[in-house]
Amino acid sequence: MKPLNLYVVTWSLAIFCAFSFTICVIYGLLTPHSLHMHDFLEMVLPAYKWGSFPLFFVGLVESFLYGAYAGLVYVPIYNFFLKKCEPRCTLTQ
Repeated sequence: MKPLNLYVVTWSLAIFCAFSFTICVIYGLLTPHSLHMHDFLEMVLPAYKWGSFPLFFVGLVESFLYGAYAGLVYVPIYNFFLKKCEPRCTLTQ
């Protein structure tokens, strides 16, 4: 098994989170108030406030940084445990 590439995974997760945030905001703008998750977005993104166009970019940056953080933490942990169990980790018999 190959170790994960820190650069690729971090950028992938960061872009994925920013894209997901944008999709959530668009969904919230197109659906009735009772169907979108603006309260959740405001809870997990401290500087974000629903309905403020300038703060949309703050939420976008926060989402990007959360994704980057996840990649920066997850990849070294994964690679560490991959090295620890390398001979025993193969699924093929």
